[in-house]
Amino acid sequence: MPTAPAAPPAPATSDPAATTASATTASAGKQPPAAERVYAHVKRAVLERRYEGGTLLTEGELAEAVGVSRTPVREALLKLEVEGLLRLYPKKGALVLPVSAQEIADVVETRLLVETHSVRKAVPAPPGLLDRLAELLEKQREQAAAGDLAGAATTDRCFHATIVRSGGNEILARLYDQLRDRQLRMGVAVMHSHPDRIAKTLAEHEEILAALTANDAEAAVAVVTRHVGWFQNLARGATR
Repeated sequence: MPTAPAAPPAPATSDPAATTASATTASAGKQPPAAERVYAHVKRAVLERRYEGGTLLTEGELAEAVGVSRTPVREALLKLEVEGLLRLYPKKGALVLPVSAQEIADVVETRLLVETHSVRKAVPAPPGLLDRLAELLEKQREQAAAGDLAGAATTDRCFHATIVRSGGNEILARLYDQLRDRQLRMGVAVMHSHPDRIAKTLAEHEEILAALTANDAEAAVAVVTRHVGWFQNLARGATR
């Protein structure tokens, strides 16, 4: 099994759900607890594929990387195991679990159910939605041009989440937020395995925005179905 490489500092995320805790801590002028720092370090590295599936993480390496003792490392790894990102092996460490074909299929099916409903409901577009989507599209375009694949994947996810949240259904928005980690991990995997996909993603986002601008619900649903359904390619072995 490959061992964990050193992870560079994590970049800022565009997803509001992922920044709330860190922003609160920063505003209070305090450093997060040790277990939270380990959790954030490992989780971001897994989602961004700096710790790829099959990598064995050891408590000692992680403690040294984050600058903490082994006790908070164990606490963080247990939490990540519950979230389905790792599998713990006593006295050996934690194995980063690869993305499975079943997981991809489940995520795609859930996304299609939520997103086709949400994009249909977004016609006519509520105030501010079209401007916000245009901002995110431009940001993703800049990230792609700069080679920031992790950032582009995060903004990609924000684009879709913004449409879901625009419907005002908090239960549906929370359900969609539960897919966030899996979406980000799959998104980064796509961009690494299919470098040409980012251009197609941007083009399809433009199509979604154009359909919403034209108040064409059926066209918007058709693009979302094609766009999200493409991820089934990963279930056929495109990711590792």
